[in-house]
Amino acid sequence: MKLINLFKNRTALGISCIVLAFLICFVISPLISRTSEKTVTVIRAAAEIKSGDEITKDMIAEIRMSNTNQPEDIVSDSKAVIGKYAVMDMTKGDYILTGKLSDTPYVENTYLAGLNGEMRAVSVTLKSFALGLSGKLKPGDIVSVIAPDYQKSGMTVIPIELQYIEVIAVTGKSGADVETVGGEDSELPSAVTLMSTETQSKILADLEKNGTLHLSLVYRGERKTAEAFLEAQKEVLNPPEETAEQPEENAAEAVSEGGEGE
Repeated sequence: MKLINLFKNRTALGISCIVLAFLICFVISPLISRTSEKTVTVIRAAAEIKSGDEITKDMIAEIRMSNTNQPEDIVSDSKAVIGKYAVMDMTKGDYILTGKLSDTPYVENTYLAGLNGEMRAVSVTLKSFALGLSGKLKPGDIVSVIAPDYQKSGMTVIPIELQYIEVIAVTGKSGADVETVGGEDSELPSAVTLMSTETQSKILADLEKNGTLHLSLVYRGERKTAEAFLEAQKEVLNPPEETAEQPEENAAEAVSEGGEGE
């Protein structure tokens, strides 16, 4: 009797395994395969595109690809590309990403074209990778300049003139601006260009030659908030003049005393 029951249990187990295998092979696997094979439209460069080029219809191509492992910012609509301007070189077959496009023509070093004599652009060397926030600084960032052993004082300080200063470019050893860090062909930054006044430029030049400077990120975000930091720094550099209220009060007191004497 026990042998019969054992045989029945083994038979039931075997049938269950066969049914499960059938379901996996002919139901679950095809379902997973169909799901993974869903495709999406992506836009790729159909020809070499140079930085600054206005992208036309013949420069791009639409293709269907699997929706797995695609970059989040890949462009899938050709209408979102045609008429835009390339901000970096692209070779034939490159994916078109939103970060590679601009609504306006790209002009190299446009940040230098806006100088009017009041502000200056000055570059400082990043003598080690860590001194420039490990290569993560971007144009528009507001930074503080930390000066170890400032003016041979033995103290590490943030000079009051360099509490808030704007990064306008991050440059690699080749002299080209570094847009991002971490890409396959990205270049490590070796210098940072800062927007500064004459006073700030002199302090930065002295730190470059005779000391060490370390950049710490203060703010990255909306332009309005960034300008508030710069305005606060401007007030430190150019404090408001004292009013003449005190002399007027003294004069009034003198008149009052003169009247009492009479």
